[in-house]
Amino acid sequence: MIKISVASGKGGTGKTTIATNLAAALSARGKHVAYLDCDVEEPNGGIFLKPTISAKSAVSVLVPQIDLEKCTFCGDCAAICEFNAIAVLKDNVIVFDSLCHSCGGCYHVCPEDAIKEVPRQIGEIQIGAANGLKFMEGRLNIGESQAPPVTRQLKRGMPASDIVIIDAPPGTSCPVIEAISNTDYLILVSEPTPFGLNDLRLAVGMARELKLPFGVIINRSDLGDNLTEDYCKNEGIEILLRIPFNRKIAEAYSDGRMACHQSDNYGENLYRLYENIAGRITND
Repeated sequence: MIKISVASGKGGTGKTTIATNLAAALSARGKHVAYLDCDVEEPNGGIFLKPTISAKSAVSVLVPQIDLEKCTFCGDCAAICEFNAIAVLKDNVIVFDSLCHSCGGCYHVCPEDAIKEVPRQIGEIQIGAANGLKFMEGRLNIGESQAPPVTRQLKRGMPASDIVIIDAPPGTSCPVIEAISNTDYLILVSEPTPFGLNDLRLAVGMARELKLPFGVIINRSDLGDNLTEDYCKNEGIEILLRIPFNRKIAEAYSDGRMACHQSDNYGENLYRLYENIAGRITND
């Protein structure tokens, strides 16, 4: 199994467009592909792939429940919680479920055994298929703040396939790291603008810290400056693909249609990109 993650330092660079079209282009050429939408706070790969969902499963985390008859209101549980998820009053204990990180610290330090951990649903996993490829999507419930547990469960259920394309969330925070960790190769999608370059630098730092092999795709490569090209050259970063602006592709995107179905050249370029990456992974 080859696991390729697609990420970007900022939103709006075309990350999901690349991830979905890469998965679709590979599937159309006979590869056994699974697409995982790990952008669980705003999953939108399904808008383009249009999967048929066949199964759903809840994602839950453990949160503390206080037995006030046993509790002596000593405050040990609140003292150990670094996220201020527990407030101990004179004759009550308030648990802020949305702040809890499910570390279990309060449960272990309670001297009166007055705390038990109970499950609380924070999201959902959807499983299906789209035009021959396997589809999985994580979806964090509205108002929840802990995306990594949803991503972890999504990746644990990763279906058996020759190729897995992981669509990571934008940025460089914990949800991104959870999505791209333990993948074989990381594609960073950027754009030739000052903002794009600034966030690409952050993403490159993240990739190097995680010791992930990576390369860069410059999207809308003909509409900006040369600073991103110069940065990659100076840093010894391979530019995997340059994708110029194409009005037909932009119109397809705005209608929720796949770019690789509108342009044979687009899909063929992505397939050659995969062959390049797969060759590197195999040789390593």
